[in-house]
Amino acid sequence: MRKFDTKVQHLKYKVLREVARYAFDGNLERAPLEIPTKIISGTEATMRCCVYKERAIVGERIALAMGGDRNNPNVIEVLNIACDECPVGGYEVTNACRGCIAHRCEDVCKKGAITFDHNQKAHIDKDKCVECGMCAKVCPYNAISNNKRPCENACKVKAISMSDTKVASIDNDKCTACGACVYQCPFGAIMDKSYILDVIDLIKKSENNTKYKLYAVVAPSISSQFTYAPLGQIISAIKELGFYSVVEAALGADMVAYKEGPELAEKGFLTSSCCPAFVDYIEKSFPQLREFISHNISPMATISKYIKETDPTSKIVFIGPCTAKKMEIKKESVSPYVDSVLTFEELQALIDSRDIELSELPLGVLDNASYYGRIFARCGGLSDAVKESLKEQNIDFEVKSVSCDGIEECRAALLKASAIIKSSGIEGVPYNFIEGMACKGGCIGGAGCLTHGEKNKSEVDKYGKEAYEKTITDAIKILM
Repeated sequence: MRKFDTKVQHLKYKVLREVARYAFDGNLERAPLEIPTKIISGTEATMRCCVYKERAIVGERIALAMGGDRNNPNVIEVLNIACDECPVGGYEVTNACRGCIAHRCEDVCKKGAITFDHNQKAHIDKDKCVECGMCAKVCPYNAISNNKRPCENACKVKAISMSDTKVASIDNDKCTACGACVYQCPFGAIMDKSYILDVIDLIKKSENNTKYKLYAVVAPSISSQFTYAPLGQIISAIKELGFYSVVEAALGADMVAYKEGPELAEKGFLTSSCCPAFVDYIEKSFPQLREFISHNISPMATISKYIKETDPTSKIVFIGPCTAKKMEIKKESVSPYVDSVLTFEELQALIDSRDIELSELPLGVLDNASYYGRIFARCGGLSDAVKESLKEQNIDFEVKSVSCDGIEECRAALLKASAIIKSSGIEGVPYNFIEGMACKGGCIGGAGCLTHGEKNKSEVDKYGKEAYEKTITDAIKILM
């Protein structure tokens, strides 16, 4: 069974796996010299003009796998040498233009950018075109196409533009590190920095220090990944890597939901704080709504804080689908509790770098969280959990939630709320809780997932129903 959606993911994984092998073996200095030959000799090399350029590109991938540019605060980086194959023409007239006499495209163009040749075929003057797209909308033949790059199309916060050299450029002041561009780039020219070497260092230190315990906190979306093996064997594989214990981030979600319900009832209007890319988007694009962000730290940080307070010897690695988590752990409110982050892609690379045979492992168990904590992984789950929290605590408050599936829906909800609050206060907003998920589908659509798709939602719901604890209160009672 295929482990990844795309060959780009597989290429990225192979680099991560090899870097991890060299790090575990203590030969990391040889990695940049030897890995390119191993990768390029494979059948899935993405050959460009020559093998020399491909070696250079793999070298850049190795650098990102080893931590990337330390001077760049963003975890999302562009491999300049790999970014050279996409069209950058913007709106262009295709051969589908029939030379009609209606000239609707000309009529709607306010910049006078459209002219016609002797056959009445339309042409667009690039010096005048502002790429508003109106001409494409009115063309009856759909003859005008937009050749915007996949990364630009994927970035709904408009953080990506083209540099003077036609290479993608990321505006860190706008970027939320959601990783949409990472997953959508067909050449893998945009990648997230990896902390895999930091995690290997933590594993090695835990092996050599009996007073040092390494915990893995796994996101509930893990239930929709690693479809080629039972989840229990993945949990055992994590322990086989050297982790002392595996804890569900979903238990942190239960803890957050239990507190967020009363917070919503007290304040009357709230936006969720679980998705770091959504929180970052509010802070950068809607600073006027910052005061309404839930004061609860994310489920990842909440359960990690509890573990560190309970076990002062602990070190914690979060494992999940999210590239934005790599930015979240840099925040002052989170950094004391989470030591590093791995994506599911990186976990797969780690497991395979140690040649762990999953089929030979016993079925491990995750039994920390409730159904409601586990369904945080998909869009709508948080809203359901907050409603359940209020019900279990006998708080009489009607939740009018809007569950935003992807950053475009987040933007629409935030725009509406912002405008109404400015004119008439929170009482005028038709909803009182905005659940924001930057990725389509929620965490199950994160850039660090192995697979993406609608069936991931059903897997999360199934996983939720398998929870031993059926209520939020039952899940967190041992913590209280």
